[in-house]
Amino acid sequence: MLELSESNIHLNAKATNKLQAIEMAASALEQAGNVEQGYLQGMLGREQQTSTFLGNGIAIPHGTLETRSMVKKTGVQVFQFPQGIEWGEGNIAYIVIGIAARSDEHLALLRQLTHVLGDEDTAAQLATLTDVEKFRAILLGETDSFSITEETLSLDIETQSLLTLTAINAGKLQQQSAVENSFVSEVVSDSALPLGKGLWVTDAVSGNVKNALAFSRAKTIFNHNGKAVKGVLTISAVNDQINETLARLLDDEVQNILLSGNTQQILTILNGGKVPASSAVQSVEQIATGAVIGTFTIRNEHGLHARPSAVLVNEVKKFASKITVQNLTRETAPVSAKSLMKIVALGVTQGHRLRFVAEGDDAKQAIEALGKIIASGLGETVSAVPPAEPDTIEVSSEHVPQIHEEKTGLPADAIEAVFMIRNEHGLHARPSAVLVNEVKKYNASVAVQNLDRDSQLVSAKSLMKIVALGVVKGHRLRFVASGEEAQQAIDGIGAVIESGLGEGKE
Repeated sequence: MLELSESNIHLNAKATNKLQAIEMAASALEQAGNVEQGYLQGMLGREQQTSTFLGNGIAIPHGTLETRSMVKKTGVQVFQFPQGIEWGEGNIAYIVIGIAARSDEHLALLRQLTHVLGDEDTAAQLATLTDVEKFRAILLGETDSFSITEETLSLDIETQSLLTLTAINAGKLQQQSAVENSFVSEVVSDSALPLGKGLWVTDAVSGNVKNALAFSRAKTIFNHNGKAVKGVLTISAVNDQINETLARLLDDEVQNILLSGNTQQILTILNGGKVPASSAVQSVEQIATGAVIGTFTIRNEHGLHARPSAVLVNEVKKFASKITVQNLTRETAPVSAKSLMKIVALGVTQGHRLRFVAEGDDAKQAIEALGKIIASGLGETVSAVPPAEPDTIEVSSEHVPQIHEEKTGLPADAIEAVFMIRNEHGLHARPSAVLVNEVKKYNASVAVQNLDRDSQLVSAKSLMKIVALGVVKGHRLRFVASGEEAQQAIDGIGAVIESGLGEGKE
């Protein structure tokens, strides 16, 4: 984890050109005890080899391999230039991050930075921010409001069990002190709610300590009671701050990224950011028929740091085909191979396997060229020892997963009623909470179904499940109650819906 104090952040800095900006970064690194005198020459040498501009107004000047011996300890110095610095080829840098790193430490450091700065809106916000405390919090992904963190994500688990995914989530939430033991017991014994596309949601009425969300994803799609399973979201909810995130789960783009996105993309989309269209994720099953696929091993001793990444991107840009790449070793989602920032964010070290997918008239030529340039070292000397797995080039074939529907049984003594929602904005957070609180008053089992969306019956005592129904004005909800106070529950629900669920009658 990157350690960054406010003294390492320099807001509203001024420089007349790129050279002066790099000199300022080098001087700050030296004064902080990160590097020896003379590291500046390495930073300038790196810039001559290839530009350190990543995109989104961000540059990351750092030394060459030859000057790594001058690094005393890993660290960064962050400079904000609100007026912008010309960084070559028409690129303007507003955030300049001087980096000093030994060995492969810089790759982990770059992954952490690009995790935040890969979002265009976040980068733009940092370019003009005047509060150093807030600047640091955003850069490190720390905010006061509710947000999803990497610690509660578990991607591509080797399992064929929905219960296993749920248990992993519950354990993650417990580690974050977000839930109590009663939550864990309830969530693993209760049934999950299918959101569609192989995504499921679980939650519990008891044991919620703070707002939190955990997500686990299976490596391959499997079936549970005839329905596809790919990932499970487990929710701990205590107040309205989480409701915006819950509503976001219904969005088609969010669901697609949950299904096949990498950690950075999932965190960005769940926390309200926008994943650029150029990096839209693509699952293995979605590779177009006829696309050319190349799987290659990176031989470079120090992985894909800035220079070999730039060589790779420049090679990709020679071809008209759409080309994506994913790090198979780290099990990331595919990203555009024409983006330097996205290549760096893959965190590729020596021995990692990359899969390129090219679609277009020159796809075969592109993949063949990439295979050759990777084997040659991307501008660096590489070991003559062949990789453990051979490089391959193939043409994809179509795969269509089968998804089946299931029927839900009802108690023999169930009482049913259908009510129309007349609230102008449907069942957003507040009226949903009023409805759930009404249902909880009764000693009865109450399920609800959105007839207009043809949803399945779900527990009416779960705020998450109510929100997930996606109810808008005019939708008809079917309630099914059983138990000692079933009739009272139906009557109470009808009355509170008629009264407007806390928002008044139409």
